[in-house]
Amino acid sequence: MTETATLDPRLLAVLACPQDKGPLYYLGDQGGLYNPRLHRRYAVRDGIPVMLIDEAETVDDATHDAIMATISAEAIPPTFESGSSGTEQA
Repeated sequence: MTETATLDPRLLAVLACPQDKGPLYYLGDQGGLYNPRLHRRYAVRDGIPVMLIDEAETVDDATHDAIMATISAEAIPPTFESGSSGTEQA
């Protein structure tokens, strides 16, 4: 499986940031899950999200702005809506 492989939508619906418990954005072409609140990116390796706080990458402001532009331009939805745990879709 490549880094750009699509994650299962059922998995995405329940994924949250392990640090702030908020929704993430799946950036398939960048191979990661992004938390814009903390400017942190979680890797996806061999199709498996690596949701370890210690292994997350903190991005600088320029990278954050570029990621947010991609999210906006491609209308990438969050893994779940704020205020929802995502379990309603299970």
